[in-house]
Amino acid sequence: MRGAAMTYKQAVMGPMPADRRVSFFAALFLAFGNFFKFEGRSSRGAYWWYVAWLFLIGALTQSLDAIVFPYLALAEPGIRPVFSVWTLLTFFPSLGMGVRRLHDIGKSGWWLLLILTGIGIVLIIYWAAQPGHREENLYGPDVEAGR
Repeated sequence: MRGAAMTYKQAVMGPMPADRRVSFFAALFLAFGNFFKFEGRSSRGAYWWYVAWLFLIGALTQSLDAIVFPYLALAEPGIRPVFSVWTLLTFFPSLGMGVRRLHDIGKSGWWLLLILTGIGIVLIIYWAAQPGHREENLYGPDVEAGR
């Protein structure tokens, strides 16, 4: 469509600027560096790399629990002290990252409460996979929070 006006979708969800791209390691630092920051925006890459970190370190902590505390697995299944500490440490960074991710697509962070319904997690995952707005929206300019 040479010479044609840009569509709304092209304007709002165009290519991601280089300064919004987040590496695997940077995602973890952005999440923990913005521990209690619930304003601003986080890119799709920052969010999903952080989720990858959560799964990776979560699997490692569960393995460590099985090695260091094997008697707990036999006596009290479900009790994992190292994994529990990891879960507590990541609660607020995860909440902040989720809120900022929703802000990037123009949604309120309150939508995260849908997770409490169980079925709402499907909608949250769908929204988290959507490209962010490439222009300023209600939640701020198109910049990565914490940079």
